[in-house]
Amino acid sequence: MGFLEALSRDRPLILDGGLSTWLGAKGHDLTDELWSARLLFDDPGAIVDAHLDFIRAGADVITTASYQATEQGFAKRGIDRAGFRAALRRSVALAREAIERAEVDRPVYVAGSIGPYGAMLADGSEYEGNYGLTVNELVRFHRDRLLVLADAGPDGLALETVPDVLEADALLEALDGVGVPAWLSYTVEGTRTRAGQSLDDAFTRTAGLTAIGVNCCEPRDVPGAMAVAAKTGLPTVAYPNTGEWSSGHRQPLAVWPGVQLIGGCCYTTPDDIAALSSRAS
Repeated sequence: MGFLEALSRDRPLILDGGLSTWLGAKGHDLTDELWSARLLFDDPGAIVDAHLDFIRAGADVITTASYQATEQGFAKRGIDRAGFRAALRRSVALAREAIERAEVDRPVYVAGSIGPYGAMLADGSEYEGNYGLTVNELVRFHRDRLLVLADAGPDGLALETVPDVLEADALLEALDGVGVPAWLSYTVEGTRTRAGQSLDDAFTRTAGLTAIGVNCCEPRDVPGAMAVAAKTGLPTVAYPNTGEWSSGHRQPLAVWPGVQLIGGCCYTTPDDIAALSSRAS
């Protein structure tokens, strides 16, 4: 069953959890500006092992360790453009390796992760947006990443943690002609993007998308956001964090009715995904 066909089934597809925060919980130092993308060079086996943990917990879709993989970020580490492109391709290969090693009796899909421009800055600005760049400048930043990652053969692309509509416009323009199914998910607070725009406006940006929704928000923000996203007629996606980093207390994940892709973001563990998968069955 292909990824698009799987999206149309009655049971939602279960996404993985917080890959980077899980790697940190397993003892890997991710204080580097590259975050988990550093391990694409320094310890690729650790990425495979983390993917395995989520697959065995019940994830139907695993996202690659490429969220913070950018040409500019790697250049600061002395890695040239060829090395950057190799890292993007490696992120997909490692996810495929994990699926093969898991030996599960169900399809597991790979989503190539594309983080926002602010992730490259490593200063938290992906939760604010408004970088002072034009749409064209953001298109140039994202286009090569999208092309290289798509060429590596993922089942889909995750354009995730998008803080504002300007970057959404740029990502959709950069996505044009890439030819791989893609979802776009905003990071939100209530029913507004992190930059403060209405989701009624934000969710009108759907050209070329397979699904749309939210991630890296508090679980309590999901129902309101999904009510707006459902108006688009596209499949919807929701993978909030646990709420710990923003509200200071852990909030449970849920199986939200009508949402076709459900998982977790920062601090969600394989145990959280196992419980979610069980509830979705």
